[in-house]
Amino acid sequence: MVLKNYETVFIFTPVLSDEQMKEAVAKFKDILVKEGAEIVNVEEWGLRKLAYPIQHKKTGFYGLIEFKAAATIVDALETEFRRDERVLRFLTTALEPAAVEYNEKRRKGEFNKKKETTETKEA
Repeated sequence: MVLKNYETVFIFTPVLSDEQMKEAVAKFKDILVKEGAEIVNVEEWGLRKLAYPIQHKKTGFYGLIEFKAAATIVDALETEFRRDERVLRFLTTALEPAAVEYNEKRRKGEFNKKKETTETKEA
């Protein structure tokens, strides 16, 4: 079975508490693991303003799960997203090799490091 890299970004309703948000993320992580996916990265971006109102809500809890899995698992995950009333929106995308490399560099913080200048090299 060939595993592909995916990432899914989701927005939960803003009425959730932090604990409920973590519980919801854990639920979707468990679904992926039970289906045989390998979780690469999980990020909770917190409460953010939406670009436009969704279901009369102007904010939502954003999150991201990056994983390796067979293509059939994406359907199971998206079915669970549709059934869960806490989910306002979600988007799952297959990652190209360049995107996987970019995400790995982003996780390591390589984009925020200051470049070494010639002055610091001489000191």
